[in-house]
Amino acid sequence: MGKNEIEHLKNIQLFSSLTDDELHQIKDKLSLKRYKKHEVILFEEDTTEYMYIILNGKTKVIQTTEDGKEILLAMHHSGEFFGEMSLLDGKTSPATVVAMEDSSVAIISRQEFYSLIRAQKRIVDNLLLILCSRLRDSWEKIQLLNLKNASQRIKILFLMLSDKYGEKTAEGVTLNIKLTHQEIAEMTGMTRETVTRMIDKWQKDGEISVLKNRFIHLSSHFITEGIKPIC
Repeated sequence: MGKNEIEHLKNIQLFSSLTDDELHQIKDKLSLKRYKKHEVILFEEDTTEYMYIILNGKTKVIQTTEDGKEILLAMHHSGEFFGEMSLLDGKTSPATVVAMEDSSVAIISRQEFYSLIRAQKRIVDNLLLILCSRLRDSWEKIQLLNLKNASQRIKILFLMLSDKYGEKTAEGVTLNIKLTHQEIAEMTGMTRETVTRMIDKWQKDGEISVLKNRFIHLSSHFITEGIKPIC
């Protein structure tokens, strides 16, 4: 790994507490791999011996149902990581991870991973915070999928994403993440047509707007209105 990758490591939440000297100490424990768009990085039911850290790019975590429907469980962007669960409990991967665009990924083996967390307590502290955050996200995702109302599902998703990718503005919050209608559909368990219909309605009503860079802006009213109870 070169100087450019070290700069990327500074933006990894797992290593955010480390000094430059400490980052240089761990860089030799990492190897760099590049994946093409649509290439599978990790197959479901694999028992991986590595943790994957996204230096540049975007991946999606998916499960495929018996009837062939793809469910989008999560997306990982630059600065995020995956595969740590298998390193911690030795069990298989619960989902498939696919590159959504050409991506550069740093890989660390189980042995080196444990060497790091034993040597750096701050990495352990960061890891615990990240895992707790993911657990809370899972709870919210369960709540989302249990809703029957389409608008409530999409609204909860947007509010969840605003916690992670939201940037506050004078008029509301901008989601600094590019999402297609198909991706939103896969994350909410609905059809793309239903998602398009709801987003078109909210745009017409001035509740949300899709910016030129495809980021979604949520109005203050959209955010503060909250989720209406199911009738």
